[in-house]
Amino acid sequence: MHWDYALILLVFATVVPLLGRRRIRRLMQASSTTKTDRLILYASTIAFQWIAVALILWRTRAHALSFADLGIAVPKPGLAAIAALTLSGLIVVNQLVALRRLREHPDSPAHGILPHLALKVFPQDGVERIAFAALVSTVAICEELIYRGFAQRVFQDWAAGGSRLAFAMAAGIVGSVVIFSLAHLYQGKRGLIATFVAGMLFSIVRAFTGSLLPASVAHFVADIMAGFLAPRQLQLGREAAAAEPVPDGTVRH
Repeated sequence: MHWDYALILLVFATVVPLLGRRRIRRLMQASSTTKTDRLILYASTIAFQWIAVALILWRTRAHALSFADLGIAVPKPGLAAIAALTLSGLIVVNQLVALRRLREHPDSPAHGILPHLALKVFPQDGVERIAFAALVSTVAICEELIYRGFAQRVFQDWAAGGSRLAFAMAAGIVGSVVIFSLAHLYQGKRGLIATFVAGMLFSIVRAFTGSLLPASVAHFVADIMAGFLAPRQLQLGREAAAAEPVPDGTVRH
């Protein structure tokens, strides 16, 4: 493995998770966040991810990795389309179930960090939703290129020497999923498990389609649904809980 590849992977496996967890923890500890806080968070994340992608493209081109090697291609359009629709469908069903549970039990610990994100990080008005859509589009493109494009290919090539193709592909999938999961360390144990499962599905699809397109589409669907719908569902759930009568016949306030 080239030293610059190893350094990039090390940063994404250690520095990025730690800084992300620290930043989100600070937001969670704050009594509230302002519109400015959220817009700065969106803008800084967008800038960081595009800078990271530019760096990766620079180093991969220096080592003669093509765009197709990174999954920036659609070699099997039919298969990619089917995979994109299937993955997105699974994501939609999963998100709808999660949002329904959030509405029915808004303060349940089972939701992990989601209620806190809904209140402090997710968009609250039209301007923020536009900025959030730009953020989600960036994340869907950049994170897929970073983890499913770059990391998966590097781990696969690293394991390929003297190994069967199936083993090398498996190494690429596992390596990328581990680093992707670590990047979402701030979501806690429950979020980490969910991220691992989603990352595994995305990586397998990327391996068999040769394209980042299906995973990017599904990634966008997952994040846009959570960001746009979770705040409203949480609000409705808490309003319903407040209106429920307590045993003495009064209503919670």
